[in-house]
Amino acid sequence: MDTDNKAIFTVGMAAKMLDIHPRTLRNYEDKGLIVPTRKGDWRYYTMRDIQWIECLREMIHVHGVSINAIKKLLKYTPCWNIIDCSFERRKCCSAFFSNTLVPKKIDRVARIPQIGNREDIAA
Repeated sequence: MDTDNKAIFTVGMAAKMLDIHPRTLRNYEDKGLIVPTRKGDWRYYTMRDIQWIECLREMIHVHGVSINAIKKLLKYTPCWNIIDCSFERRKCCSAFFSNTLVPKKIDRVARIPQIGNREDIAA
């Protein structure tokens, strides 16, 4: 298991890393935007969770998207379409890699068929 997927940060540690109140993390969890690992009453966050929360905070505070709007938008489109993330930034994003539409090797660029070439279009 890579370190990004290890649930090692408590709610207090995660809140301190993100410079937010722990209640904010609980609010995101209550709204269904994050799902930390639970062990008894303790919540544990992965580095990928931290990155996702940073993205949430950007959507809310930089782009002015409400929590309810984020929930609705995520039903229809990935978060990187909401805030128009660059591909370079997506390479580090847990939401991008957890999406089933993302190819396993993102550095390989697929060949785009030329318009008017019937052999490529039919393939």
